[in-house]
Amino acid sequence: MSRITLLSLLTIFTLTGCYTLSGISIPTGVEKAYVPLYIDNALGAPPTLFIDMTEALRNKVRDEARLEITEDDPDVEMKGTLVDFRVSAEGASPGNETAAFAKLNRLTIVVAIEYKNLRDEADEGWRQNFSNYYDFPATQTLASVQEEAIEDITKQINEKIFNKAFAEDW
Repeated sequence: MSRITLLSLLTIFTLTGCYTLSGISIPTGVEKAYVPLYIDNALGAPPTLFIDMTEALRNKVRDEARLEITEDDPDVEMKGTLVDFRVSAEGASPGNETAAFAKLNRLTIVVAIEYKNLRDEADEGWRQNFSNYYDFPATQTLASVQEEAIEDITKQINEKIFNKAFAEDW
C-alpha cells in the first residue's frame, strides 16, 4: 500500500469520529468494554448457561470489535440478564406435507441487555430484550439437542446484541 493511500485512510478514520471495520462502528476513544457476568433469572435453565452466554458475548466483543474486556475504567458497559429459558410445543413447520403428524418443540432463550457508552454523557445507551429459538422434533428430548440448540441460539442472540451495539444503521 502506498504512503498516500495509507495517509488518506488515516485521515478518513480521523475525520469520521469513529472507526469502521466490516460494518462495525466503534466510537472514537472506545477501547475497553465491561461485560459483567449475566444475572440468572431464568427458571429451569442449565446451571452454567448464564456464565456460558456471558463468555460468548465477551469473546465476540473482544474478537470482532477488538475491544479489551476489563473492569478497570471501561469505555462501554454491557450488562446482561438471562430472562427466560423455555420449551414449548409448536405446530409443524411451513410446507411440511405431513403437518398433521409433524409436531415440533421449540427452545427459546431470552436475555435483557443494558448498554452504556461511558465516554459519552450525551449517549443515553439502551435497554433491550434479545431472543431466539431452536425448533426440534417432538420425538427428540431436549437433552438430546440441548448443546447444539444453546450454541445456535447463543450465536444468534449475540449477533443481534453486537449489531445493536456496534453495527452501523442497525
